[in-house]
Amino acid sequence: MNIQTRIANNGVNVKALLEAREALTEAPEAARFQWRARCDWVNGTHSHARVERFFGLGEEQQHKQCFAYDCDHPELFAAEDKGATPVEYLLVGLAGCLTAGIASVAQNRNIQLRSVQATLEGDMDLQGILGIDTDVRNGFDNISVVFDIDADASEDEIKALVAQSQKRSAVFDALANPTHIQVQAR
Repeated sequence: MNIQTRIANNGVNVKALLEAREALTEAPEAARFQWRARCDWVNGTHSHARVERFFGLGEEQQHKQCFAYDCDHPELFAAEDKGATPVEYLLVGLAGCLTAGIASVAQNRNIQLRSVQATLEGDMDLQGILGIDTDVRNGFDNISVVFDIDADASEDEIKALVAQSQKRSAVFDALANPTHIQVQAR
């Protein structure tokens, strides 16, 4: 009898993730992180944002490189279209968080992924943002996320990967639940 053991390699170091979880369980104060972004207005609706430093594990941390993002609006809004809109970045953040979760959970469950593609759509009525109708909310009415996943797994296992990723996604949680946001000018 030839029994083959599945060994998945999705590029996720699950051992390190589990060790980090164990260490943070023993030192919960180190699990308090502060993520940061800085944004400078350029011109019109164009702005330039950067992500470089954050606080975690009890001290200041720095990414290996500075990540830069240009935000703008399309020309049809009398803008110059020099970057994705902020709401598109929100969709990108949700897609990235859920996809990373799927890869991590798949690795932990020893499921080999061949491809993962997320398609996100966010429905929005601009009458709120433009002040046309104050009863219309400014944000998304609905966001849909559809995953196409090719993996060495059953349909039920793939659905479980997506469900676990959604359950642990920080971005999904921030969008699906109220988050206190404080905005001030100095």
